Amino acid sequence: MSETSPAFERTYLVTDQEAVHFMGPGVLPVLATPALLMWMELTAREQVLPLLSAGEDTVGTAVELKHLAATPVGMKVRIVSRLVGVEGRAYKFELEAFDEFDKIGEATHGRASVLVAKFAAKVQAKQAKARS
Repeated sequence: MSETSPAFERTYLVTDQEAVHFMGPGVLPVLATPALLMWMELTAREQVLPLLSAGEDTVGTAVELKHLAATPVGMKVRIVSRLVGVEGRAYKFELEAFDEFDKIGEATHGRASVLVAKFAAKVQAKQAKARS
């Protein structure tokens, strides 16, 4: 793919579940970086799903994330995903995140398409091996 695809957007609400609490009393809980990353991955995955064949899904393969600003619990975060490259089973995305006031994050993200049944079988084999 030589051109950037149209932007794909999803909005999420920062709840206590996605917040960092380790900074102590007097510091309002804010969106945790792992939660921001998860929302970016979910948005990129959702964007590419219509391009996949039946029985396929994608898994994350790479990420470079900059978390630029804090977002308190109760605010909305808008994730903007752009599919900027496709090479075989590999998909490359550029993502941005905005709360109600600021740009709060940016990332590049790689995903790869997988056959769900084949992926599940590999995970089950690994789990069985770990138990023995």
